Amino acid sequence: VMVKGDVALDMRGRCSAGQKVLASLVIRLALSDAFCHQCSILALDEPTTNLDQENINSLAMSLSAIIKNRADQGAFQLVVITHDEHFVRSLGSISGVEEVYKIAKDFDTQCSYILGVPFNEL
Repeated sequence: VMVKGDVALDMRGRCSAGQKVLASLVIRLALSDAFCHQCSILALDEPTTNLDQENINSLAMSLSAIIKNRADQGAFQLVVITHDEHFVRSLGSISGVEEVYKIAKDFDTQCSYILGVPFNEL
C-alpha cells in the first residue's frame, strides 16, 4: 500500500522498476542494519541504478539516517560505488561528508589511482 496525500493506494502490480529497486534496497539496508549492528562497514554498488530522482533522494535520506545512527560506533564507514555524482552530492550534503574518494585513470600510464577530494570541491 502506498499513501499519496491522504489516499491509500493498493500498489500490487503497479510499481515501477525504480520503485521495486528502491524497495529491494530498503529491505537490504534494513537487514544489514538488523543483522550487522556492530559491523563497521556498509558497501553499496551502484545503488541508484533504475531509480528516479525522487527515489534517489529517498535513498540518500535513508542512508543519512543510518550514518547518523552509527555515528557513535566510531569506526563506521559507508562505501558507495557509483557513477551518480548527483547522488554523492545529495548524500554528502545531508550527512555532513567531509571527503570522498574517486578512482581515476591516467591514460598515459594506463594506471588507475585513488584521489581523495574534499566534499566541497565536488
